Amino acid sequence: MARTDSTGSTWRYRWAHRQNERRHRTYRGAEAAWQRRAEELRRLRKLAADFHGSAAAGLGLPLELAPDEVVLWVWPAAKLVEVRHTGVLPAPDLTVDPDATPVRPRRPDGVRVADAGMAVITSRRLVLLGGRGRRDWAYGRMTGLAHDPNSPVTLIQVLDRRRTSGLMLPVEAAADFRFTLTLAFADAIEQRATVVAQLDELIAEHEQLKPLRPAVATPGQARLSGLVPGGRRTVAVAAAVAVLVPAVLIESNPSDPAGEVAAAATPAPSPSVAPMLVRPAAVPGGTSPSPTASAKPKPKRTTPSPTPQRERLCGAPDNPMGYDFCGGDRIRRPAAEICDYFDCVQEFWAGRGYLVQCRDGAVSLTGGRREACAEHRGVRRTVWT
Repeated sequence: MARTDSTGSTWRYRWAHRQNERRHRTYRGAEAAWQRRAEELRRLRKLAADFHGSAAAGLGLPLELAPDEVVLWVWPAAKLVEVRHTGVLPAPDLTVDPDATPVRPRRPDGVRVADAGMAVITSRRLVLLGGRGRRDWAYGRMTGLAHDPNSPVTLIQVLDRRRTSGLMLPVEAAADFRFTLTLAFADAIEQRATVVAQLDELIAEHEQLKPLRPAVATPGQARLSGLVPGGRRTVAVAAAVAVLVPAVLIESNPSDPAGEVAAAATPAPSPSVAPMLVRPAAVPGGTSPSPTASAKPKPKRTTPSPTPQRERLCGAPDNPMGYDFCGGDRIRRPAAEICDYFDCVQEFWAGRGYLVQCRDGAVSLTGGRREACAEHRGVRRTVWT
């Protein structure tokens, strides 16, 4: 027997069931994404604190190491790339970016492949053991370093070489290569503690963003808009159409269709037949009707009366949290019930930023980040409180 509320209906229970299923599905996806990032941050933190390379890792390599030089990373398949014309690259820094956008296996325009071989990161230098010889980039002589955000290419400028060169790694090796190169450069300037502190800060920040288990929706929270396919969005669109269509018809001031039909149906007088003059009948009182008395008066243009001013939302859906598109403070920790009033993207709670609306209408918690609304045609505007 189906469960019913006090009115004998079952749609409220079906609405609550759908809401709880959607909330838990969103929560499970957000929790899984949060856990993956937490494990990656802990892995990088452990490497930054404990990994210092080994001289034994260089055994068998056609590379002569200095007495205090150790090998930190080796990859057997890398390409030497060169750029003919480029500007000044930014100075090497110690920024760790575990949230970088996944790169694609492509070579940027203007970059040509000059050689291929084995890439080796030591505590003193980056080396490519290629088929045409060896190429070294000593950390002490680096003046510029840039990682391409869209391709697995790293460009380097050094003091004793005019042309900018670098390495192109396979996609699966690019992230580890860049992180290990950052550690090696930090060791060269005795700043590894800075990298460790940066990772500790990222871990602490990530702990604050752990998704909360959603509240349970009850049948009593169901609204009448739940009976309409599409919910509140369909009701809002229908209301907008009901307001705009009469206004457009009034502004357009269409002519009388009956008059147009009558005029079209009346044949034009023939020029060879003289019109018969008919004296108008006398009107009691000694006055004759005015020849223009039967003319149809011209309709006056009217403008629709202004609608009552709505609540200050600037286009945002009605919500008890007071979120709008007008302005105010950015939202970094939205209320747990936000997805009941806004259309949330998948894995909404995995976002790391402030609340924004994407161009397709969904809201995302990735505002201020490089990949904000990347799968939803970009950011449209910020959600404020």
